[in-house]
Amino acid sequence: MHRLDRAKLVLEMEAKALLALRESLGAGFEAAVELLLRCRGRAVLSGIGKSGLIGEKISSTLASTGTPSFFLHPAEAIHGDLGRVREEDVVLLLSNSGETAEVIRLVDPLRRIGTKLIALTGNPDSTLGRAVDLVLDCGRAPEACPFGLAPTTSTAALLGLGDALAMTLIEERRFTTVDYALFHPGGALGRKLLKVDEIMRRGDAMTVVATGTSARDTLLSMNATKGRPGAAMVIDAAGRLQGLFTDGDLARHLQNGVAFLEQPVDQVMTQRPTTIAAGRLASEAWHILNERRIDQLPVVDPENRPVGLLDIQDLLAARVI
Repeated sequence: MHRLDRAKLVLEMEAKALLALRESLGAGFEAAVELLLRCRGRAVLSGIGKSGLIGEKISSTLASTGTPSFFLHPAEAIHGDLGRVREEDVVLLLSNSGETAEVIRLVDPLRRIGTKLIALTGNPDSTLGRAVDLVLDCGRAPEACPFGLAPTTSTAALLGLGDALAMTLIEERRFTTVDYALFHPGGALGRKLLKVDEIMRRGDAMTVVATGTSARDTLLSMNATKGRPGAAMVIDAAGRLQGLFTDGDLARHLQNGVAFLEQPVDQVMTQRPTTIAAGRLASEAWHILNERRIDQLPVVDPENRPVGLLDIQDLLAARVI
């Protein structure tokens, strides 16, 4: 068979296996979701060989989307790692044939611990299928391997079923993008979900002056502020933001001399500056800065009182852009 024809056949066979699995979903899947939702412990995935690798991926997906989970290697389990399992856990055992000796060997010890057992298998009538509380049938589509041996369609079905469980649980748990960011702080996905509160300058790292302060004293305050933010937020007696004075404003006014330095900052500041509310996404702040072609963005509370200052350099440092 031509190499492209073989590749297309593999993809076609795996796609058919997934579509067949979709049509077979029913009460058993709903029962598994309910069992995992009620679980007060963790979802424990276990399998060996290719099924074990799929189990590791499913466990990782569950853990990152709101369902506490870990992978338990069957060989290590019988040499002490069963001590990680608790009665309140739910164990999902993966075996396409349902006759994998290393997996079946776990059933009795897990029963003694008291966990609920779910089998993900292509053979519900197998030894494993008959020994557990609940079976999720992965189907019996032929493998895409030319010899019908190497796990291909079976592992695709296992993976698809695991993803279906995880994504259904996301909705059932009302898992949000904020929750997702909490579990992914170091990656690109997590950075996209950073809030301005997490990276803005606050306290002694931002300059705030009262209306009526001279431009000179405002500049001195900016220079004395930790990190030298390059902008000062100007507030009224009630603490509400009235304007923003930046290094850019300084440069523009210096073209006409230095007399303005003795004037109140109110006369040389940018009035009604663009702001962003606390709690908004840092990516939204970047969009505003880029669209308005500005470098600083005051962060304000619902009463328009400044609670922070976001500089474009802060977004660069956090790798939001």
